Amino acid sequence: MSENRNSVNRKLVMLVDDNPANLMVGKENLASDYRVLTMPSAAKMFEMLGKHTPELILLDVDMPEMNGYDAIRKLKADPGTTDIPVIFLTAMSDAEHELQGLSLGAIDYISKPFSAPLLRKRVEVHLLVESQRKDLKEYNDNLQEMVAAGMRTVLKLQNKVLRAMAELVEGRDTATGNHIERTQHCLGILLTAMIESNVYPEEVKKWNVELLLQSSQLHDVGKIAIQDSILKKPGKLTKEEFDEMKKHVIYGVEFIEKLEEDEDDSLFLRYAKTFVAFHHEKWDGSGYPYSLSGQNIPLLGRLMAIVDVYEALTSSRPYKDPFDHGTAVRIIREGRGTHFDPQLVDVFERCAGELRRLPGDHNAAGEEGHGLAS
Repeated sequence: MSENRNSVNRKLVMLVDDNPANLMVGKENLASDYRVLTMPSAAKMFEMLGKHTPELILLDVDMPEMNGYDAIRKLKADPGTTDIPVIFLTAMSDAEHELQGLSLGAIDYISKPFSAPLLRKRVEVHLLVESQRKDLKEYNDNLQEMVAAGMRTVLKLQNKVLRAMAELVEGRDTATGNHIERTQHCLGILLTAMIESNVYPEEVKKWNVELLLQSSQLHDVGKIAIQDSILKKPGKLTKEEFDEMKKHVIYGVEFIEKLEEDEDDSLFLRYAKTFVAFHHEKWDGSGYPYSLSGQNIPLLGRLMAIVDVYEALTSSRPYKDPFDHGTAVRIIREGRGTHFDPQLVDVFERCAGELRRLPGDHNAAGEEGHGLAS
């Protein structure tokens, strides 16, 4: 029983040669250390590969019907056998033939007739290298999974912190409940539609969408610096109050820049600052705080402008009832080329049906009472 168990645990080597004497000599020299399957042709080898997966193939070059070069091409073309190491057996000793075999994927050459000690040592060394390669691959795969798991944990924690900060802002601005969650949801829908419509593809393909969506939660973070008497006012703001409300953009940018002082190059914070700084700019240059126009407004700002206004139009406020979905879509459409990027409005209209039901169970929104979207 112990001999059978040891035999099963031995590594499997396939020896392929059309010369019966070579098969016999090769097996005699290797059988004490390995399980050896001998085959007289490449066709028989491929038949056996359907039943067994060897650790190593010793493959004769000069065989009828299918030679070693054709056989290794077929082995390397098949995902199931491409990683099996192959050592060529050959009576040819010129450099040209060796180079041809190595270029096809062979790991070594062994000359015939066999030198028994050399055959055993070559097989031993290459099986050791292959074993170490597999161990290293397994280690790298496990390491990558550990890193990925760690990143998922960090992102989950980061999202919780962001959500807490967003809730802190919303806790002060009681008039715009669920605004941050709802704008994030709308933004995800619009981003998906942009990708499917191939709009601004060169810029979009550079984005990390997961980080981008997380960072969008900070777009109104500057409101935390606005006085309660303005932020919570139930009626329309005076011009002076509105001018102060508009400063939430500058306050938000300053907040993000303070965070950036401790980060060398945070993509997350760059996304967040873009959302904060430009989501109240308008396509025709009449927005604030920088009065940018057209494509001088960063694309993320142009996206958030649509999302922010739609969410505001379809939400209830103490000073206004929500607009229905159709009216909100019409208002966005009427702002095409003035308030909003025309191409993004077209994308918005294509996906507008998906926006009918948003988190928070509201129905429509705009901070018209305050003179701006939330």
